[in-house]
Amino acid sequence: MCRSIKRLRTPEGPAPEAEIEEAARQFIRKISGMRRPSAKNEAPFERAVAEVAATAAGLLEQLPPLKR
Repeated sequence: MCRSIKRLRTPEGPAPEAEIEEAARQFIRKISGMRRPSAKNEAPFERAVAEVAATAAGLLEQLPPLKR
């Protein structure tokens, strides 16, 4: 779906928070069809980005690092 999102789980451990947020932003852009939300849609767009990023970070924290 989002081919430009890179793998966030690596042998070194989870990706930095900024990378997780950028991946979440790309995902929300893709599913919403909006590159940049209008002022009216900005709050729900940013809330969705934050929720996806938090969920992804939680998942990555619970998984062991990949083996080399």
